[in-house]
Amino acid sequence: MSSVSRKAVPNRRVDSVQNSDRRSRAGSLARQLAVSHDDAYTYALRVAYLHYILQPKTKRKQWVPAPKPPPRTHTSNIGDLVKEFVPGNSSSVKLPHGFRGHLEKRMERVIMGAERLPGYNDAAVKKTFAQAYTAFTEQAFRKNVDKERKVEPMVLIFYSAATKACMLGHEPGDDSWKLLVDRHVALFVRLLTNILRDQGHERDKPDLLSRLSTLENKLLTNDQNLYIDTGQSSGNTIEVIVPLTYDVKDMPMVQVVAKIFGLSHSDVQSHIDAQRPNWTEEAALRDLKAYQHRLNSNSSGALRSQDFSVDEAYQEWKKAEAPFLSQMMMEILTSRPELARRSTAVSASYDKALPTSPSSIQPDDRRASFSPERASIYGIDNIMNLGSMSFDENSSIRPVDDGNYTSYTFIPPEPREFLKVIAKYALEFDAMHDDEAEESSLFSKQSMELLTELCVRWRIAQFTRLVVFLEVAARRFTDTLFTVIDLDNAFELVKLPQPEAKKPPYIYLHNETLETMDRSKWTTTDYDVFRQTLQTVNDALLRDLYDTLMHCYEAKPPSAGPAVHVLTNHIFNDPDFSRDEGDAQEYTQLLASGMQEQAAIAYRAILDAEVPRSQEDWDFSHVVQLGKSVIKLCEKTQKRYKKNPEIMGVKPFTILVETMFPNFEDDAHDLIKRIVQVANDRGVELPLQDGFDLYKELVEIRRIHKSSLPSRPFTFDVEELLVDFVWRWIQNAETRAEDFVESAISQDQFQVRGNGPGHISLDSERHSHSIIDMFQLFHQTADQVFRLEWDNDVHHARFMTALSKIFANSIARYCEIVDQRFVKEMDTPRPNEKEAAEAAQTTQGRFMQYAKDAWTTKDKIEPFQFYPESLVKLNNVEWAMQELDKLERTMNVDACADILERVDGPKRQAKRPAKYVFTIKIVEAEEIKACDPNGTSDPYVVLVDEYQKRLHKTRIVMRTLSPRWDESVDVTVSGPLNIVATIWDYDTFGDHDFVGRTSLKLDPVHFSDYLPREFWLELDTQGRILLRVSMEGERDDIQFYFGKAFRHLKRTERDMVRKITDKLSRHINASLSYDALRTLLGRNVTSQVTSFFKRQSTIPQITDTEIENALQSLFTYFDENFAIMKETLTDATMVAVMTRLWKEVLMAIEALLVPPLSEKPSNQRPLTQRELDVVFKWLGLLFDFFNARDEDGEVLGVPAEVLKSPKYHELASLNFFYFDTTESLIRTSERIAAATAQRQQQQLQGHLSSNRLSAPASLGSSLNVPHAGPAFASMGTIRRGKSIMMSRNLGTMRRAKEEKRKEAQADPSDDMILRILRMRPEAAGYLKERHRQKERMAAAAAAAMIVKQSVTQGWNKAGGGFGRGGVPVRR
Repeated sequence: MSSVSRKAVPNRRVDSVQNSDRRSRAGSLARQLAVSHDDAYTYALRVAYLHYILQPKTKRKQWVPAPKPPPRTHTSNIGDLVKEFVPGNSSSVKLPHGFRGHLEKRMERVIMGAERLPGYNDAAVKKTFAQAYTAFTEQAFRKNVDKERKVEPMVLIFYSAATKACMLGHEPGDDSWKLLVDRHVALFVRLLTNILRDQGHERDKPDLLSRLSTLENKLLTNDQNLYIDTGQSSGNTIEVIVPLTYDVKDMPMVQVVAKIFGLSHSDVQSHIDAQRPNWTEEAALRDLKAYQHRLNSNSSGALRSQDFSVDEAYQEWKKAEAPFLSQMMMEILTSRPELARRSTAVSASYDKALPTSPSSIQPDDRRASFSPERASIYGIDNIMNLGSMSFDENSSIRPVDDGNYTSYTFIPPEPREFLKVIAKYALEFDAMHDDEAEESSLFSKQSMELLTELCVRWRIAQFTRLVVFLEVAARRFTDTLFTVIDLDNAFELVKLPQPEAKKPPYIYLHNETLETMDRSKWTTTDYDVFRQTLQTVNDALLRDLYDTLMHCYEAKPPSAGPAVHVLTNHIFNDPDFSRDEGDAQEYTQLLASGMQEQAAIAYRAILDAEVPRSQEDWDFSHVVQLGKSVIKLCEKTQKRYKKNPEIMGVKPFTILVETMFPNFEDDAHDLIKRIVQVANDRGVELPLQDGFDLYKELVEIRRIHKSSLPSRPFTFDVEELLVDFVWRWIQNAETRAEDFVESAISQDQFQVRGNGPGHISLDSERHSHSIIDMFQLFHQTADQVFRLEWDNDVHHARFMTALSKIFANSIARYCEIVDQRFVKEMDTPRPNEKEAAEAAQTTQGRFMQYAKDAWTTKDKIEPFQFYPESLVKLNNVEWAMQELDKLERTMNVDACADILERVDGPKRQAKRPAKYVFTIKIVEAEEIKACDPNGTSDPYVVLVDEYQKRLHKTRIVMRTLSPRWDESVDVTVSGPLNIVATIWDYDTFGDHDFVGRTSLKLDPVHFSDYLPREFWLELDTQGRILLRVSMEGERDDIQFYFGKAFRHLKRTERDMVRKITDKLSRHINASLSYDALRTLLGRNVTSQVTSFFKRQSTIPQITDTEIENALQSLFTYFDENFAIMKETLTDATMVAVMTRLWKEVLMAIEALLVPPLSEKPSNQRPLTQRELDVVFKWLGLLFDFFNARDEDGEVLGVPAEVLKSPKYHELASLNFFYFDTTESLIRTSERIAAATAQRQQQQLQGHLSSNRLSAPASLGSSLNVPHAGPAFASMGTIRRGKSIMMSRNLGTMRRAKEEKRKEAQADPSDDMILRILRMRPEAAGYLKERHRQKERMAAAAAAAMIVKQSVTQGWNKAGGGFGRGGVPVRR
């Protein structure tokens, strides 16, 4: 039973126990003796100590010299010999755990002849051990040995096996083999001893080793040594009695007393030491003699005839006590034989009149009164006067002083009361130290042994013992210290027979239970106490049952079964219990009334649970859910009490139905009227799944409502009421997505998902699990919203927008981590690079490495060893773009954007962005500082913000002073931010060298027109760097988020591809360099000398074969690397890598032909016609190589339309202008520039005329300003940059690329002409003028865009603190 207090039921019958005039349950018909803790302890200790000194004395083996016994012919009875020397009952002679396994291993060694000990290699011995090994390895025998751990069965089994093995081959009547059996058994015993010693059990198993040694010697009577005859037997082993230590640690029952009464062993030891002269066997014998005399004389000090209701019961009791007393006295005399000589004197002393003492439970008039002259065992006199005993004044044990009455030494004045008190302490102790193995027992085994010993020494009958147990258990139950289960265990203890004891205690009717005893043979006190206990338990159980049934309508009600079980089986069925029908009916009515009240409370609880307190959840669905809950509770109640529908005259299911349904019908009507008020409160946060389930139920109810009540509209908007549940779920999804991405990457090995070695993986198997799992998460997240079938398009569009933001952030994080790992893997030194690094530890090693690098450029270059996991990462990014495009179509992004545009269009234009996204493109640098011995540098750029946070690191461009990177990075800001660009020179060995640094301020105010700008920034050392910057407002727009995700993927793919191509670009640049061209044309020193001596006037012509052979090493290098990449990369990714390599080829050829675009003259020398022809032939050969075709003409490489990029067309057009005169080139440039300016002017006028409003007159002059102010000071001619919105899916990205291609074709540029003019010193003035012209055109375009935006949005209609486009205005 729970610790909840049992409240009194307001019922005359239930309270009758407390309010009636009958005696209290705790009372007794006899005089109550107040038994203190110390009194109970001292008598319990006396009995426990007496049990110790009377226990059978322990014997031990002792070696004494003795004549050698006559030899035996053989062992006649091995069983007796084993039992004598190796008994298995004591734990000290049991085998250690796991011994069987070691024994089997040693026996296997004996059988195989590998045993080291002498005497075991004999063939007969091996045969016997093999026979025994078969028996030992049987499963049943193994289990028995592991459980019992006894030596006896093992020796007996071996003896049987030895007999079978040795008797084979002998004639009947030939007993010579029997001595061989003894020898083999002795060998087995010696093997057991050796194993125990090897395992270090000499200390903890000395007794077992001694007994095994003795058994071995007994078996070897005829042959004292197994392998040599030494004749060393000169003594014998005898048994001697081990003297008592009188130490508490050797007294188990005394230790139990100490635990029960909470005393230490030292305290108990001091008490025993002080009382040893008094607590002797002689005192115990005197107690028994005195008790026997009083029993025979029907005098005080034992049960008398007055204590029984019938004289036959008393006579039977008296007759049964006689043999018990004789046996107990015999035990004492056996323990102390010298006491037998004094027994006659002691017996004679009892022939005299004994002093009177309280002895009777009831006087002669059968009333419960006390008489000093007539007392029973419940007030036994003692022979000795306790006052004469010596006690330590500091001892907690004090003698029980019963006035002038003498007392026994070991028997207390009121044995029954003492037993009850000690049983109570034992019960409390066992409850606090409950053992799972004994959880169903009322007392622990040790406590039960102590209580049984008390009953034996105090001569308490079995019925008294059991009634006392039940009385103590009932008292603990009424004090709420017991559960009903514990009470049932108590009844089981006193009613069910207990296991048979090996030695039955000397207790009258010990094997009987309260069920089997004839209660007419009980004492009147026990009978009355038993009936009173039943009544007390009945009242307490009725109160407990009332409390239990008051919870019967809860979700998990306590079971009434245990209480009903105890009442039915132990109380009502007991013949000595009488139940009043009037009280029973009154209890039934009270129980029914209480259950009706609880049914009403249960309904109110359901009402509170199903109808939330917040208004956001009060809707019509709760009416339905409330009804479902009521029905569900009724069904559960009916099912719960299906087998027992009626309990104590009431039916829980009937009461529930009669109470709840009327209340439900009334409250349902009230809820409908209050629904509108409840719907406005959204203060309580409910479980998300409950909200989704609730929405589904509401939609279904609404459908039923519309079909059932077509003329009555549904009262509230379900979607508007429950939208917060979806938003909360989306917030949780965002948290889950952040953790999921990192977890998926950490668990991914980035391997191709093939079917093992030799399997050619399909493209669909060439991406790893992390990207698959991430997009599965995306689809599952979106599907969760789709499955809701949300009936509000605006809400659904906003949900999709929020999910797109989560997806974009997750993809950005994925790209960031994967790219970092990719870069680390690609930068990991390969074996040949590690050797170079080790050689470069010294200055000489570094010069040797430079020489080796120069030499290897002439020989075959080994392909780069790409890691498969690196290429799988690139496949993942490419696959992610395809999946993101599918997800974009699944979510119907454009439709969601259109819906929100119609709803939020005007608001979105007036609202300023909270953040801005700057896209910084690191284009190129010019004339930077040379840091390497060869006069060049290997530059890369590191971009950091003003807080030293790294924003981006570019790739490394090898061996150039005019590098071109063309890498972009997005920077999100909410205000102005300074960025610093630092150029470093990459060194394979040692620290990287500083090249130069510059800075730029990103301020949204300066980019309010959202147009891109180019900045040529001077380095603090020498040279300059070109940055292209554009800005977009961070928009809460689904298309923006998808564009952002696509941009992350595309940029990551581009960076990875560029990292791959960087590993190959070094050989590309070396193969398409001036040195390669000069080597091919023979323009080196040797060829010049040869031409001089031969006096040749012309240089020999170069054939097409020689031109192609010059690229053969490059083609071979490509083929080898492509073969490695083809094993892992998908077709689409492979094309992307080859496309990027083609771009590197075009850039190398472009660098060979013309210098970068700039307003300054260049030192680069133009090529000759012969050199130009070779370069264009190289371009054609490379085009054919990348556009590889099979025999049928099918393209296997990069499609021709991809190879023919704008850059390719620009290079092709160089052939027309390369050798024109400077004047002709300038005229052509001027003509193209004029045409471009005219087209821009027409476009500007078209944009202005298409608007109804025109710009103010004051703005006209600003369109022709000579410069654009500080913000536009370094701006060149640039087109509109790629916005995030242009990258929201693969379709928009393809369209943007196609438009760019068409724009390049439709809008010819003079950039190539200007680059040719840089190699003409006479064109320096024109270059500067043309550059200023481009700046003016860019400024005019920027101003025109500002006018267009102002006219479109309304001049100066933005908020006072913000300019057009939501950009803050500087005051």
